[in-house]
Amino acid sequence: MDKMIDNNNKPFIIIRFKNVKLIKNGHLFVDDLWIHDDIIINPEPLFFEQRKEADIVVDCKQAIIAPGYIDLQINGGFGYDFSTPDIDINQALQVVSKNLVRYGVTSFCPTLITQPSSNYRMLLPHMKRGPIIGGANILGIHVEGPFINPEKKGAHPERHIQNEINSIEQIEQYYHDLSNVSIITIAPELDKNNVCQQLVSKGIVVSLGHSNACLDDSERAFRNGASMITHLFNAMPLFHHRDPGLLGLLTIDSKRQMYYGIIADGIHTHYSALRLAFYANRDGMVLVSDAISAAGLETGIHKIGSEMIEIKNNRAYLAGTNTLCGSIATLDHCVRYLQTKVPDCSIVDAIECATLHPACVLGIEHRKGTLEFGADADFIILNDQLEILATFVAGKCVFIDYEKMKQSKIEMNKVFCI
Repeated sequence: MDKMIDNNNKPFIIIRFKNVKLIKNGHLFVDDLWIHDDIIINPEPLFFEQRKEADIVVDCKQAIIAPGYIDLQINGGFGYDFSTPDIDINQALQVVSKNLVRYGVTSFCPTLITQPSSNYRMLLPHMKRGPIIGGANILGIHVEGPFINPEKKGAHPERHIQNEINSIEQIEQYYHDLSNVSIITIAPELDKNNVCQQLVSKGIVVSLGHSNACLDDSERAFRNGASMITHLFNAMPLFHHRDPGLLGLLTIDSKRQMYYGIIADGIHTHYSALRLAFYANRDGMVLVSDAISAAGLETGIHKIGSEMIEIKNNRAYLAGTNTLCGSIATLDHCVRYLQTKVPDCSIVDAIECATLHPACVLGIEHRKGTLEFGADADFIILNDQLEILATFVAGKCVFIDYEKMKQSKIEMNKVFCI
C-alpha cells in the first residue's frame, strides 16, 4: 500500500483504531479513530479523494479512547522536586515527563512554589515549553507564588513571600523571565493596581489561591481576567454564608467560565466537598495532582533532598511521624475517584475534568484535550474501569501495559512503541 509522503520525502503511516468507545463532543459512542503521523484526521478524504486505506488497523474491542490527561499543577515526582535550586532541572523534567505517561498524562505544567528571585532566575529559562521524546509535553510553567497571602502560605516558605503586588514591573523583575510561564497563582487581595489585567494581556493565565480574599476582591480579579482558582478548598478561608470569598466564584454569573483546580485524591478533598464543587460548577472543574517529589515512589522510606519521606497506605509522611507532607496523587487515580464518588458524574464528565477543561484554561482546546479532527494525536486507551492501557503522544505509543491489553484482548504491535 502506498504511504503518504511529506515534503521531506518521509513516509507517514496512517493508523486506524477501530471498534472503540470514543470520547468526542461530550459523548461516548462506538466509532473509529484515525491518525496520520501526529494528527487526528478525518478519514473521508482518504477514501473518496485519495483512495487510501490505513497502513495499520488496531481492533480495540470497544475499549475507551480519550484525549490524554493534562496536569496543570505538579511540583515534581519520582524523586525530583522542581523547586530545588541546585537540581539538574533538565534531568528532572525528563524523568517526570517519561514517567507521567504511565498514568495517562500527555501534557503538564511543571510547578514552582515560592522561592527567592535568584532561584527563579536559575530555573525558569531552562524549563521550556515543548515535547520530550518518549514523554509528556511541557505546556509552560505554573509559578505558584511568591505573590500570596502569608496567612494562607501552606507549605510555602514565609521568608520569601511577597505580600504586595504593586506593578507588572515588580513581577517581571522577580521572575526575571516570563517567556516559559503559562500560569501564575496570586492572592487577589494583594493586587490593588489591577496588575492581574496586565498579566492576562501578556497571555498568562492568572489563578487565584493561597488567599484570604473576600468575594469583592475575588470578583474584581475575575473581571480583570483571572480565570482559575488554585486547588479549591486548600489554602483559602472556609465557606461563610455572608462572604464566601474565592469559593463564591464557582457561582459567578458570567458568560466566561471560571475554572478551578481540585485535588480529587480522597485525602486533600473529601468526597462530599468534591460533590459540592462538581454540582456547583461541573464545567469549571479541573483535576490536578499537585504532586510532590514522592509521587510515583514505592512504599517505604526515601531520602529526597534533605528530607526523609515515608510512603505508606498511598500517603506521604515525614518519616517517623504522622505528618502528611503533600500529595502523591496520580491524575488517573483522581479521574477514577471523581467518577466513583460523585453521583451523576459520568465517565465523560470525569475525563473532561482532566482533558478538555485544563486545555480550555490554557486556550489550547482546539489541539489538546480533544479528539476532534486536526487535534494533536495525544490520547489514551482505557478499560471500563478507567485504567490506563496505553498512552500516545504525537501519534507515538509512549506507554503500554501489555498485561492489561491482554486482559482486554487487544493486540498491539510493538512497532507503536518508542
